[in-house]
Amino acid sequence: MAARRPFTPFTKPSPDPFRPLPHIPLLYPPSRTIQIMSAFTFENIVTASALHPKPQNIQFTYGTAGFRMKASLLDSIMFRVGLIAVLRSKKLDGSVIGVMITASHNPEEDNGVKLVDPRGEMLEQSWEVYATSLANAPNDDALVETLERIIAQNKIDVNKPSNILYAYDTRPSGPALVASLEDAIKAAGSSYTNFGLKTTPQLHYGVRCLNTQGTNDAYGEPTEIGYYNKLATAFRQIVSDKQRLSPLYVDCANGVGAPKLRELIEVIGEDIISVNIVNDKIGVEGALNHNCGADYVKTGQRLPPGSTVTSGDRAASFDGDADRLVYYYVDTDGTFRLLDGDKIAGLSAMFIMDLVQAAGVDSIKVGVVQTAYANGNSTTYLTKVLKVPVSCVSTGVKHLHHEAEKYDVGVYFEANGHGTVLFSAEALQTIRTAKGRTPAQTTAIAQLRALTDLINQTVGDALSDMLLVEAILTHRQWSLKEWDQAYTDLPNRLVKVVVANRHIFKTTNAERQLVEPAGLQADIDALVAKYTSGRSFVRASGTEDAVRVYAEAATRAETDELAFRVAELVFDKAGGVGTRPARV
Repeated sequence: MAARRPFTPFTKPSPDPFRPLPHIPLLYPPSRTIQIMSAFTFENIVTASALHPKPQNIQFTYGTAGFRMKASLLDSIMFRVGLIAVLRSKKLDGSVIGVMITASHNPEEDNGVKLVDPRGEMLEQSWEVYATSLANAPNDDALVETLERIIAQNKIDVNKPSNILYAYDTRPSGPALVASLEDAIKAAGSSYTNFGLKTTPQLHYGVRCLNTQGTNDAYGEPTEIGYYNKLATAFRQIVSDKQRLSPLYVDCANGVGAPKLRELIEVIGEDIISVNIVNDKIGVEGALNHNCGADYVKTGQRLPPGSTVTSGDRAASFDGDADRLVYYYVDTDGTFRLLDGDKIAGLSAMFIMDLVQAAGVDSIKVGVVQTAYANGNSTTYLTKVLKVPVSCVSTGVKHLHHEAEKYDVGVYFEANGHGTVLFSAEALQTIRTAKGRTPAQTTAIAQLRALTDLINQTVGDALSDMLLVEAILTHRQWSLKEWDQAYTDLPNRLVKVVVANRHIFKTTNAERQLVEPAGLQADIDALVAKYTSGRSFVRASGTEDAVRVYAEAATRAETDELAFRVAELVFDKAGGVGTRPARV
């Protein structure tokens, strides 16, 4: 094996610690931290709000992904999210609140915004209601009334300081939405920092770092370079003295993940990891997420058009804001094989459990959190083979994250490739203070410690998760096919049905059963009973008037038939709009 260069943390100087590395072209120049000393007054807010009126006859909802829709509708939303962020920061004694402007895997003409709480987690659920009510205030008088109600209900001292950190992805609508956001923050008298062009997980990381710096719980250096150094140092330690794997082809969905992955690999070193970046056209109009990316590959279960991946190659896809990751390969017979979030969860749980045992810290218990979209055979593998406890929760990062916090080590991945691993404070303390009695134990403890730094514990992170998978595969010297052989997925299919009103669909049992419309679940059950290993459920989209129909069965033919028969049932009995679903 060729000699590897010694690792020196990347320290390229920058006058502003929040600026991206200078050798990457910037779509929008980031600003420095702006300190605002003006008071919080409704007069200033109303004056600024007049420039950002709410569109008539539109109801907004802060959902699992925040606000997300056509970018042309977001001006008033962005302004009002800025106000909510300021109040949230004041409520939490000036803690930094994050604002991420992105629509993730959605088409380029969409955009969105979501708020990030001080530890890098999603916005507290009770505040989602405030965000929704403020977004729907029909005029400035109603806006002030809503703000006054939020302030009174939460006993907010508006004279306290507030601090906002925001970032954005590569969408062309970004600059105008940034301007709307800044108008609100300035009008509310808050300090703010433009973190610049970032992946969503980098923004989450920055928020947590800023709020924990100088404490015993410090998460890291609150800069982009600090993010890269933390991941690079941990990755190099875990794969030390292991043979480098063959190159990984990474489809970056023509999004922000492309320049960020290129920067990360530069810091790690190409002698340690080899990556070939594809779909990196971030300056080409209409390219973002178009026929590429994790959602395209997962939903279609096929290679992106134009892919040169052949048998023996290793490949992965990010989504547009780099918080989702899926792997895939082409088998010797030409069959496309997907390794989605379920597979990543199984691989991660297996490796962590083995390390815990090897390190002699058996008091640490590992658990896995899934949603109803998890493949049935993945659950069987986790419970019967790995013998790890598994929880099932409703779809949405906030639900998985909160459930994962109940374990010493909580592994959570949605089937779509979004997920991470959480270590409790007690588990971290055990790992940090453990002392090996043998060389093997000492090595395992060191690797566990490095793993806690390699994983972005604030949110699912395609860059961090890719390094986690690569570290495990390098450690085991496994091919993707060897990883895939842990278990065989049941064939599954996801079908979208456009409906007049998604809000009529009510579910229970972690979204696996419909309560409303009445009688529809019984019809679905009757269909499912006709198929071997059949399973199907329906849930409303969080971002559009559509529902998702998931189905799995013993064979591909049965799966496709079940999926479309349920989709047709939903279309016919629950207000389908447009073209009736048809098998292709």
